[in-house]
Amino acid sequence: MTRDPFQQLVKYSETAVFSETTVPKKLLNRHNTKPGIWGKLVVRSGALDFVLEGPPLKARRIEAGDYAIIEPATDHHVSLVGPATFQVEFYREISGGKR
Repeated sequence: MTRDPFQQLVKYSETAVFSETTVPKKLLNRHNTKPGIWGKLVVRSGALDFVLEGPPLKARRIEAGDYAIIEPATDHHVSLVGPATFQVEFYREISGGKR
C-alpha cells in the first residue's frame, strides 16, 4: 500500500475543474511542479491516463473517485481517453506546525 503523503502536507491551491474540452494544453504535455510542491490529480468523472515521463514512460489509468500523486519536480502529463472532469490540488509541507 502506498503511503499517503497528503497527511503530512497542507493544501494551498487548486485548479478549476477541467473537462476534455477545457483542459489547458500544457497539462497534455510534459510539465512538472516546483520543488517541494506536491500535486493531487483528482478525477471527478470519466477517466484519464496519468503519465510519468520516465524513461521509461509509465502510464496509470485514473478513474472517477480516484487520484494520482504527483511528486515534486517530477515530469508528467495527462492523456485523455474520453469524456472526463478532473482538477489538480496543490500541497506543500506544513511549516511552523500550522496547517
